[in-house]
Amino acid sequence: MQRLLHMKGAWPYLIAIFLNAFVDLGHKIVIQNTVFKSYDGTAQVVLTALVNGLILLPFIVLFSPAGHVADSYPKVRVMRISAWAAVAISLGITAAYYQGWFWLAFAMTLLLAIQSAFYSPAKYGLVKRLFGKPRLAEANGLVQAITMGAILAGTLAFTALFETWITPAEQTPAQLLRHIAPLGWLLVLNSALQVVSLYRLGLDSTMQPNTPLTWQRYIKGAALKDNLRIIARQPVLRLSIIGLATFWSVGQVLLAAFPAYAKDALSIDNTLVLQGILAASGIGIAMGSMLASKLSHNRIETGLVPVGALGVAIGLWCLPLFTTPFSQAVNFVFIGMMGGLFIVPLNALIQFHAADHELGTVLAANNWIQNIAMLSFLLLTALFALAGVDSHYLLLLIASVAMIGGGYTVFKLPQSLVRFLLSFLLTRRYRVEVHGLENLPAQGGVLLLGNHISWVDWAMVQIASPRPVRFVMLKSVYQRWYLRWFFKALGCIPIERGAGADKALADVADQLNAGEVVCLFPEGAISSNGQLGEFRRGYERACKMANPDVTIVPFYLRGLWGSQFSRSSSKIKELRNSPLHRSVVVAFGTQLPKDTPPDVLKRRIFEQATRSWQLAMAELPTLPAAWIQSVKRRPSERALVDTQGHSLTASQALTAGVMMAKRIRTLNPGQNVGLLLPTSSDGVIANMATLLAGKTVVNLNHTTTQAAFAFTLSQAAIETVFTSRHFVEKLEQRGLNVSQLLSNQQVVYLETLQASISKAERLSTWVAVRLLPAWVLQRCFCRANDTSATAAILFSSDSEDQPNGVMLSHRNLMANIKQTSDVLNTQSDDVVMGSLPLYHAFGFTVTQLLPLIEGLPLVSHAEPNDAHGIASAIARYKATVMLGTPSFLSVFVGSPNVHPPMLESLRVVVAGAEKLDENVRSSFALKFHKPIYEGYGATEIGPVASVNLQQGSQLGTVGMPLPGTSFKIVDPISYAEQPTGEPGLILISGPQVMQGYLNDAKRTAQALREIDGHYWFVTGDKGLIDKDGFLTLIGRGTL
Repeated sequence: MQRLLHMKGAWPYLIAIFLNAFVDLGHKIVIQNTVFKSYDGTAQVVLTALVNGLILLPFIVLFSPAGHVADSYPKVRVMRISAWAAVAISLGITAAYYQGWFWLAFAMTLLLAIQSAFYSPAKYGLVKRLFGKPRLAEANGLVQAITMGAILAGTLAFTALFETWITPAEQTPAQLLRHIAPLGWLLVLNSALQVVSLYRLGLDSTMQPNTPLTWQRYIKGAALKDNLRIIARQPVLRLSIIGLATFWSVGQVLLAAFPAYAKDALSIDNTLVLQGILAASGIGIAMGSMLASKLSHNRIETGLVPVGALGVAIGLWCLPLFTTPFSQAVNFVFIGMMGGLFIVPLNALIQFHAADHELGTVLAANNWIQNIAMLSFLLLTALFALAGVDSHYLLLLIASVAMIGGGYTVFKLPQSLVRFLLSFLLTRRYRVEVHGLENLPAQGGVLLLGNHISWVDWAMVQIASPRPVRFVMLKSVYQRWYLRWFFKALGCIPIERGAGADKALADVADQLNAGEVVCLFPEGAISSNGQLGEFRRGYERACKMANPDVTIVPFYLRGLWGSQFSRSSSKIKELRNSPLHRSVVVAFGTQLPKDTPPDVLKRRIFEQATRSWQLAMAELPTLPAAWIQSVKRRPSERALVDTQGHSLTASQALTAGVMMAKRIRTLNPGQNVGLLLPTSSDGVIANMATLLAGKTVVNLNHTTTQAAFAFTLSQAAIETVFTSRHFVEKLEQRGLNVSQLLSNQQVVYLETLQASISKAERLSTWVAVRLLPAWVLQRCFCRANDTSATAAILFSSDSEDQPNGVMLSHRNLMANIKQTSDVLNTQSDDVVMGSLPLYHAFGFTVTQLLPLIEGLPLVSHAEPNDAHGIASAIARYKATVMLGTPSFLSVFVGSPNVHPPMLESLRVVVAGAEKLDENVRSSFALKFHKPIYEGYGATEIGPVASVNLQQGSQLGTVGMPLPGTSFKIVDPISYAEQPTGEPGLILISGPQVMQGYLNDAKRTAQALREIDGHYWFVTGDKGLIDKDGFLTLIGRGTL
């Protein structure tokens, strides 16, 4: 709702429609109250029906001109002219009040209705332009609520002032009008304010209708026929308008008949009490509209239609049961609330399905049909009154009409009702976000094709789509006796593998040709690793049988991997579990031709995955905040050990990090913190403490050249370097003059920091970590609150001895952690072996941050080339995940001290950062009986971009992109996308793509290229993508 209110033009528009309804209702209330006070019985019912008829008549007679004007001229201009007309008319009404000219004031109701007839289609036609297709239902709920608020305000204000200013002795209409004449100036004031508000809205574009309106076509009714034909050819528009017409017609009879019923059966003769009861329905409609807006969010919840229809019928049947004004008011609130649930999605459906160039005509036709129906019902009401039919029976009659209408709605919309019930159940646990709804055509055959993550994918797609969706499903599941009725009601299409699939695919084509939406999951099975699997080609056979106008809309589901309905591990389900709502994104891509091949389709789905992940990552916490959450899930479990003998539980590690963070903040006033530490428990704690302190981590590479080291310190403006005496001694023994390298920096030794911590501080901090909830710890100890802030600067070397400072935000790193963890399908017993240096992107993100954030034990070893030491640690701590570079892994093959049983516990071995040599791969597999899965990435992307997996691997490639990541192979000169299988320059997009290079805007501009609204990292590497989406590297390079 807040997003709607902050959209450009929202406030002037909403204020204008409030004032317009307030003015229209205000004058009507004055006339109705005058009739109520001056006339009784049949005359009162007839005059009340007549004034309502005057309001409805212009919407009927001026249907074609109003629609033509709304489509031919800017809608804001139409509203402005109508508002000026309202000012002039309200001045005339005010004069009539002062003169006591009742019948003139009565007749001027018609003039106000004429300006409304032109104002209305322009007003509702603006909703789509101002708020967009995805938020049509939400916006319509808000518009309806504000309109009803204006009606309520007008009813209460004008009735209260009317009752205050009249005297009991006054009986004639002329006398009554003279005493309440100042109310006319209230009409004038609000009309003038409406004009001012509309001039705050910018003019929209003009759309010319297909056929010009001439006087002859209007008089002969040709324009009317053409305009109604637009409605007739679209069942959704036709049924939506009929539903709205029925609701408002029933409402008109209720408003006309209830005053007489209240006077006779309930002995109510005070207009304030009567209008209060009637106003209660307005309160209900406003409440129902807001509820519909909330339930719809950024989709159109058509399931509310049958619920609302049945609710209205029940409320009307209960009217005679209530005998007090209060109980009647409560029932009117209920009827109105159900009505709000009913009308909001119907209005949204009309705006969604109407073509932009016909929107004004469709909305005017909506008004015409509604008002014809309302006028007809009012005439019947007047005839029944003249015939002496008691108002009690009139109320029973409209209750019967409403009940029949409710039953018909359920009959026509079984899918919508089922969808709403599903939505009601699922949204208790899942919050569904819909993106790209504007890409879903409002009419015509559409084939939805997307990823298959869980057993409830179909429900999420149906919830997201404003159009009914028919799903293709396995016949073996469809034919189960206890589910068949349900699937049949949803219009599902059963399919079986093999020769029997032809009939099902022909049924799919028939449904598409009939203009239906059909959803098919081309993978043919639920994913077992969170990635897109191989696409089956059945959909192509269905498309060949479909009409040329059928289109494909790719979609991507994000947020269900790790749910109870997915095939993810129990550990992933634990990690992705949320105590409140799980966020699910359904992203619809741009339309594709029906002959789109599987390889192109898969790339487009990957691009939707990128968009979905980028949106979802905005909700993630910062790295230290996520670490605190992880610690609180398993405070007593072992979290961090190293081969130097240190072992820490999760709460002990966080305690150490909190105490060190306090000292880092004091000793390092600058933003960037230099760390010169090995892969050890001390190194890991120092990294996390820096993040807790709200600083940016800069791990220094001691293996680089002296010039590159000095350049790093200068570029990152490092004033203080945290290291350890033991590590410095080892470096100096290897010939590195650390004192000289850090001669211009303040050097702080961790041994000194640890010695400064008292036992009391250790104990109090540990107690706080153990006892305080995560949110309190985050507020007290976590200074990093902005996920877009730079978390780390990693320096990657090139041939010029001037390393590039790659800036990665908390969001970049959190995204890559979640992506990598998902595809690894992290297990409950996983233990990560960390031996890569912390200045290495792989070592920093994957073998340090990932286990800490995901709650996996981390085993650290400071020497990446010490194969025996690493293998011993794997064997001792039963490590299951090892990630390294091919160079490091080759050491295992050549080491005589590393034996196969030492690596027996490993579940996954992944190589990245360099090309995996075939000799290394085969030798490792031969010696240890463990395959190496090759991945691909770069420091600039956090670093992981793709990886082969046990259940999704192709030898010779570097795998498919991680979830949320997309590859594009382009011509290195024109950047035009290359066909499948053709080599070219590799571009990578995803939420993990870096912020840019430190202090190097020119190089950043070269490396990050914006295409279709998204940034792509230009790798400088060459490769090709095969038909299944696997990337093969041809050559590596630099920019």
